Amino acid sequence: MTQLPQFSRELLHPRFWLTWLGIIVLYLLVLLPYPLLSVLGCSLGRLAMRFMKRRVEIARRNLELCFPEMPGSERESMVKHNFESVGMGLIETGMAWFWPDWRIHKWCRASGLEHIAQARQEQRGVLLIGMHFLTLELGARIFGLHNPGIGVYRPNDNKLIDWLQTRGRMRSNKSMLDRKDLKGMIRALKGGEIIWYAPDHDYGPRSSVFAPFFAVDKAATTVGSYLLIRSAKPAVIPFVPRRLPHGRGYELTILPDVSATMPLDSELATATRMNQVVEEGVLLAPEQYMWLHRRFKTRPEGEPSRY
Repeated sequence: MTQLPQFSRELLHPRFWLTWLGIIVLYLLVLLPYPLLSVLGCSLGRLAMRFMKRRVEIARRNLELCFPEMPGSERESMVKHNFESVGMGLIETGMAWFWPDWRIHKWCRASGLEHIAQARQEQRGVLLIGMHFLTLELGARIFGLHNPGIGVYRPNDNKLIDWLQTRGRMRSNKSMLDRKDLKGMIRALKGGEIIWYAPDHDYGPRSSVFAPFFAVDKAATTVGSYLLIRSAKPAVIPFVPRRLPHGRGYELTILPDVSATMPLDSELATATRMNQVVEEGVLLAPEQYMWLHRRFKTRPEGEPSRY
């Protein structure tokens, strides 16, 4: 297993004091009633649009590339709602890290748990396909309350944030693995564990193939899915954490196992099918997806930047 960060006196050094202040403010903020947090989060996101102009342009461009037929007015509305989700994402991170279990249960419900139960009954590991929704942190906490598993993550460069996010994610899960620890993931899957895995970001040219994603015909897509599924033969189960409208809370939707539809004859075939699975999940709550990530930054050699 990956060596997880531990609390140390180094984290009390003055260079971390500003981060500590932000953490304390977030902790106090999420003590407020959820309906008020819903209003505050959306307002924070609209405010962020004024200061994150580059990210606004990236989100707009991603939507233009993925949904070229979408009317411009609808796209602008989507961008606005997406940044409301950005603001809520910060609030939801605090909720995931600091809320007690009873409060998570009060505002969150889950459907499709039978798909996980079926895989466990068959004594199969589960490759849990998460997607980079802005509800990501809270979704992992909700899922872990029902079925604790192992998260896959990228260690944060800020040691305090790295420790805190690991502590928060471990509240309802068993352990964490560095996303580069492929052997660790395969061992865990063969041992019947649930591995939270997100194959939908652009991780650069190494270990990637170019597969279609929405209307983009060449999106850099990790070959990790091919390696994990071929080696461990797990159930492949997508899940989507959705924020309900009007401050009504959250619904975690666990979708049926798609492992039988995963071609393993090539890395490209697996990546193409995995992107289709991601698309289906994104369309359940497109305004809550992380469109501000430069999903198409890696291009085939000789092709111009999409941005």
